[in-house]
Amino acid sequence: MTCPQETTTADEHVGTREGARESTPPSPEGEGAPPPSVGEGTAPPAPSRWVTALFAVACGTAVANVYFAQPLLVTLGHDLAIGPAAVGAVVTLTQIGYGFGLFFLVPLGDLVEPRRLVVTQSALLAGALAVVGAAPGAPVLLAALAVVGFLAVVTQTLVAFAASLAGPERRGRVVGQVTGGVVVGILLARTVSGALADLAGWRSVYLASAVLTLLIALCLRRLLPRRDRRGPSMGYRRLLASTIALFTEEPVFRFRALLALLVFAAFSTLWSCVALPLSAAPLSLSHTAIGAFGLVGAAGALAAAPAGRLHDRGLGEWTTGTALTLLAVSWLPLAFTQRSLWALAVGAVVLDLAVQAVHVTNQSVIYAVRPDAGSRLIGGYMVFYSIGSATGAIASTAVYAAAGWGAVCVLGGAISLLALAVWALVLVRYARHGGRVTTRR
Repeated sequence: MTCPQETTTADEHVGTREGARESTPPSPEGEGAPPPSVGEGTAPPAPSRWVTALFAVACGTAVANVYFAQPLLVTLGHDLAIGPAAVGAVVTLTQIGYGFGLFFLVPLGDLVEPRRLVVTQSALLAGALAVVGAAPGAPVLLAALAVVGFLAVVTQTLVAFAASLAGPERRGRVVGQVTGGVVVGILLARTVSGALADLAGWRSVYLASAVLTLLIALCLRRLLPRRDRRGPSMGYRRLLASTIALFTEEPVFRFRALLALLVFAAFSTLWSCVALPLSAAPLSLSHTAIGAFGLVGAAGALAAAPAGRLHDRGLGEWTTGTALTLLAVSWLPLAFTQRSLWALAVGAVVLDLAVQAVHVTNQSVIYAVRPDAGSRLIGGYMVFYSIGSATGAIASTAVYAAAGWGAVCVLGGAISLLALAVWALVLVRYARHGGRVTTRR
């Protein structure tokens, strides 16, 4: 993998509403000079296609590390003598590390120069992945996976950084493209790790990811511009306290965080449980065939890319309402999964399109609330994403064990309808007071 040549990233600035750019003369140091610093009084540079694609690839690669272990649990338990009752800790510790990282690391994007932060985190993540790939036993493996989860939140730091590099008229589009990489990384992680483990063993998954992550870190260092921090400086303790304060101060943040919890609970209800009916009779699909449905879901997530552009045109609420309606409708074909795999494919595409559309709109909206606190807002928002994902996974598997796949679809539909109802009620409330859900009050 080589880094593409990029010489315009730090020299292109957003000018008019239509996104016209003003070019500045090239640096006298030439192409080999490090990217220039962008100060507080300078208009944000518009990310080029190469840089936006790099953000998306970096996000997808980082977040995939959190999910690589899921199809490898049996193999990990056999190779490292981890009992069936304890092997679930492989996934649990990674998720716990990710949760801590959302609160303790992501807010640093508002305190530390973001290019330096993402490069450092990516390099450290590569090192932690190498330790996982070379782990001699269970204690080292589990500790290293917790560190991997902690550092993998560089994904959210990258999302906030990408949003800060785009002007308001292009922010939704950029956030949509970058978060598309996140969802694709989540959906394809299991497929990639299973296929690579079949070819070269489970260690190859983490060692290959370590090499790729290091290469991406080098590309990030080469292509991303430096940005001076905005606003008054604060200590790390005050930074964390202000993250909590934002939740009480910003009603838009609270509302969008609640939507995130609900839509990702619905998302996890499907993807944490669907392997159970697919592997059982009468379908009895192989692990490879089950993993292939991640490709179907990825197609739906990519189809949601226009959501960012719709937000940029002032259609954020229309996009949210339409997507939440589609989310509820998606459970109708999903209910016929055991009779038709085509029904599963259609339902999965619609569900992933809807979830990604809401997710992109949410992040575009909350970043606009307080651009100076973008990393804290994104990190806090993703905490609710994690809570929703965990809740959906626990609830769906419990419901399936008790009442089967039909009951799981009822659960997913109920969560989706609840999200739609919350959106509608808040919209009505704001309309009565002459406000909008997408603006500060």
